[in-house]
Amino acid sequence: MSAGRPMKKTDIIYLVSAMSSMCVSILLWFTVNREYGAYVGIWVPSILGLWAVHKLTQIEKRIMK
Repeated sequence: MSAGRPMKKTDIIYLVSAMSSMCVSILLWFTVNREYGAYVGIWVPSILGLWAVHKLTQIEKRIMK
């Protein structure tokens, strides 16, 4: 994300998804079962990785034009 550029709707969706996954993971870890919490916790880097690939694809498309 460049300085001075507002976040796009897709950026917000990725961030909210990652934060929600983190919160649910912590909740599961402490209340239900640690294994469930760990399983949901590994979604966070996956979501952020997908976001990075999405952003790189957007940049590539912009460069190719």
